[in-house]
Amino acid sequence: MKAGIVGLPNVGKSTLFNCLSNAKAQSANFPFCTIEPNIGVVNVPDPRLEKLETLVNPERVLPATVEIVDIAGLVKGASKGEGLGNQFLGNIRETDAILHVLRCFDNDNIIHVDGNVDPIRDKETIDMELQLKDLETVDKKLDKVKRAAKTGNKEAQKEEAVLLKLKAGLEAGLSVRALEFSDEDLEEFVNPAQLITGKPVLYVCNVDEESAVSGNAYVDLVKAAVKDENAEVLVLAVGTEADINELDDYEERQMFLSDIGLEEPGSAKLIRSAYKLLNQQTYFTAGVKEVRAWTINVGATAPQAAGVIHTDFEKGFIRAEVIGYDDYVEFGSEAKVKEAGKMRVEGKAYVVKDGDVMHFLFNV
Repeated sequence: MKAGIVGLPNVGKSTLFNCLSNAKAQSANFPFCTIEPNIGVVNVPDPRLEKLETLVNPERVLPATVEIVDIAGLVKGASKGEGLGNQFLGNIRETDAILHVLRCFDNDNIIHVDGNVDPIRDKETIDMELQLKDLETVDKKLDKVKRAAKTGNKEAQKEEAVLLKLKAGLEAGLSVRALEFSDEDLEEFVNPAQLITGKPVLYVCNVDEESAVSGNAYVDLVKAAVKDENAEVLVLAVGTEADINELDDYEERQMFLSDIGLEEPGSAKLIRSAYKLLNQQTYFTAGVKEVRAWTINVGATAPQAAGVIHTDFEKGFIRAEVIGYDDYVEFGSEAKVKEAGKMRVEGKAYVVKDGDVMHFLFNV
């Protein structure tokens, strides 16, 4: 599962990517600097993992990770191949969620591809290009399905009705995620189409240092514009985050954050938000050899969670021993949790909760 950073050229995408991944993607003051998509595997900051480390004192600690992709800047006309349009759209189609960076700061030294700062116009430019590409995909599918629907094929008729609704919405300037469908239609017809504007989105408002805590007038405009989209808006001073990233000393970083009124880097919030946007959650294994955070989809069952460690664990799953994270912290060790009768034994139907500390029994 991976999240793609998108936006117009020069809005701070590659600088943000560098902050998140410490992979030094090229960052320059001209469009199309990022041509191949850079991919970074980013650790998910989780205070629960740090707490388990202090309780267990293991030989090593392994956090959960999320893949972040830095995609080339998109310009008007991308759906028709302008700029790096086709390549951009191909790269974004391969991601599972979108981190849409909007420039919400003034700086005469940094060129804006459209001449002035206007995050709403920028958002609409990208929305329109992605909607046009989705419309092209829907039209192609409709051409094929209509023929089958005319022969009386009931399944084709159902798909045609869904595609016509998608087409009408896209032509009205709506993204797929703003349209309502039944769960059945989503599963059968909408999701398999892999439409770009159907992907979940998080808006990242790139602000100046003075606006890092409370945002600014540009951010207010963005929040008002996306209020009906069921999307989170995150305020991030990307340039400042880059400066913090350059400091090797932890204490210096904390002082810098404190000076601008932040408790933690905004990039940490962004990584957690991206993880959530991808519909992912964490369970833990905790032993003297290793304390580890494992990534699973929300709603995963115990055997599916076991399968993340090894496919044999899922195939031969017998049961799971489960301790709630809060219980582990309260009693301080696995042994004391057992003594208190707080360890549970769960079977194949158990749906894993975020933060569960688990141990699997299996037989292959």
